[in-house]
Amino acid sequence: MKTLWQHCHVATMAGGKYSIIEDAAMVTAGSLIEWVGPRSQVPPANYAQAHDLQGAWVTPGLIDCHTHTVFGGNRSGEFEQRLEGVSYAEIAAQGGGIASTVRATRAATEDELFASAHKRLRSLLRDGVTTVEIKSGYGLDLASERKLLRVIRRLGEALPVSVCATCLAAHALPPEYKDRADDYIDHICSEMLPALAAEGLVDAVDAFCEYLAFSPEQVERVFKVAQQLGLPVKLHAEQLSALHGSSLAARYHALSADHLEFMTEEDAIAMAASGTVAVLLPGAFYFLRETQLPPMEALRKHGVKIAIASDLNPGTSPALSVRLMLNMACTLFRMTPEEALAGATQHAATALGMGDTHGSLEVGKVADFVAWQIDRPADLAYWLGGELDKRVVRHGVDVTV
Repeated sequence: MKTLWQHCHVATMAGGKYSIIEDAAMVTAGSLIEWVGPRSQVPPANYAQAHDLQGAWVTPGLIDCHTHTVFGGNRSGEFEQRLEGVSYAEIAAQGGGIASTVRATRAATEDELFASAHKRLRSLLRDGVTTVEIKSGYGLDLASERKLLRVIRRLGEALPVSVCATCLAAHALPPEYKDRADDYIDHICSEMLPALAAEGLVDAVDAFCEYLAFSPEQVERVFKVAQQLGLPVKLHAEQLSALHGSSLAARYHALSADHLEFMTEEDAIAMAASGTVAVLLPGAFYFLRETQLPPMEALRKHGVKIAIASDLNPGTSPALSVRLMLNMACTLFRMTPEEALAGATQHAATALGMGDTHGSLEVGKVADFVAWQIDRPADLAYWLGGELDKRVVRHGVDVTV
């Protein structure tokens, strides 16, 4: 069944640029894009449906390529502590931070986790998101990580969004492994990852490479097992210190290295050579009141693809809007609105290993797009808060929520 979408302007985002087509039209066949171009050149056909988009600006559906959407509890109290001068590291040392969320998550039932995550994910969808990555990492034992990953799969079945499930068991050291980080890494490698992968619950593997989490050597052990299981890897790296985790990620051809405030030019060169995407997380930068900016000049100089994501999580980025992240990327990291939109479409798709099928409006790609009632594409990074009038289409079907 062919459907015609017309009377619009299209920012295809092909090649990570606006690639604008004025007075445009698109033809979808089932879930795929069959044609896109000037409306005056629409191929003649018997279209099953024709939609008038009333002059909207059409972009690819937004892609949030780094979230921790599923968790138990709430950490607004820690937000107050930080405003009173307590550092993130000090809160973690007091049993707060990730550890407090682990306790709440382990205590929650699968249905309770699903219900709370469902609300958060709907907020992202109302913002124009059609694809999202969700990490585990708040269970830190086999049963709890399985519970989280099962919820992630359920969310993809319950809502009109493509969900990628990432196992982040190497997120923090669980209390039962206090002072035994190597033993916990052994447990992840020998038991957790093989079991969860065999159950079809894992699309990729992540880890937190940081002085208050795991060393590059420990992370590399996790990467080797992921590689043996045929799973792509990604990495939280260089958020708080320079450990060259991003270079480690590049050596393993990771899909992405994320945060990156303390990465070096040497790291950028390695990532460019491997095609590893730099995922910047301005929400966490803002929420933690950081001052060390990611090395934007080095990333641009060496041609590293830059993605933008919400990092939705309870402790350092309780962000429910990717559009707000676009604005923050522009105001805090000095990105252009075009770079920011590419970061939440084409480059975000590449960061999930989906660049060939998602992220831009091109023939043969999946028909995920948003028709926005805005004056120009830059408006997506310009407006703060609220909901913009729009029509969301996923797999060629109107799914506006």
